[in-house]
Amino acid sequence: MSWKNKTLPSSEAKPLMTISVPASSANLGPGFDSIGLAVNRFLHLEVYAAEEWQFTSSSIHLADIPKGKKNMVYKVARALAATKGKELPACHVHMHSDIPLARGLGSSAAAIIAAIELANQLADLQLTSEEKLRFASVLEGHPDNVGACLYGGLTVGMHTEQFTRVVLQQIPSLDLVLMVPSEELLTSESRQVLPDQLDYKEAIRGSACANVLVAALLAEDYELAGTMMNQDRYHHPYRTGLVPGLGEALEDVKSYGVYGAALSGAGPTILGLAPFGKGVEIAEQIAMDYPQYEVTAAKPCAQGAVVELNSLSIALSS
Repeated sequence: MSWKNKTLPSSEAKPLMTISVPASSANLGPGFDSIGLAVNRFLHLEVYAAEEWQFTSSSIHLADIPKGKKNMVYKVARALAATKGKELPACHVHMHSDIPLARGLGSSAAAIIAAIELANQLADLQLTSEEKLRFASVLEGHPDNVGACLYGGLTVGMHTEQFTRVVLQQIPSLDLVLMVPSEELLTSESRQVLPDQLDYKEAIRGSACANVLVAALLAEDYELAGTMMNQDRYHHPYRTGLVPGLGEALEDVKSYGVYGAALSGAGPTILGLAPFGKGVEIAEQIAMDYPQYEVTAAKPCAQGAVVELNSLSIALSS
């Protein structure tokens, strides 16, 4: 399928395709750079044929995005197409997102997955899910956020220079509580405080916590999973200083009824696991006592990235 030079008349302007990608929360505490959970916040792209590349947005979270070829989505899509010796036809991409930027909810991972899906369609790359995952993980350096964005649900994975593997798990029967501060925290800054190595015994303890976290989630023992979230040895101890009041908040929010809480990804958002059906009630209670956060309820998202092709556009491009 080729999209090139298939510009629709303005009076019939319909998107060639729409792409939707969920947000994600990584780590869940000790599952550092491995565990990802898709969250029902979304990045949406409407893609129109155009004479030159243009990016627009109707979302406050994307108000400052580059409007042309400096946009991250274009850069990733072009790079992927180039690996197959393909070029991309120009498009106008209208973006909308309710995923806050630099808050630990996978905004960059969602953009990467959206770009991969965009290139896959525009250049007819016919990529497998595994190829999409590998390319995204190489860019991110780990598969947790991109795996959850691509596949949806709960993912457990690993990434090395040689290979990337992700195992899809059952969707936890949980509500989520998101405590989003107003301040951004870049992943690069958050990673700078991490140590180059851990003591052997400390590393074993961290690995055991991650193992029990996964087992508890699969067994639907959410009390135990919540306990493990607070036992992380890989990043919480080092990132506490970057998020004022983090240590106290992680412990205090359990008194509102959440099973446990952790930094979402690199932070600064705090993610709490709440009993199914109780998320809104708990979020409202926490919001009253934590006015410095935007506190909302959310849910795990079973659906990963979705591409919907416009039937009229397909007819024009065939």
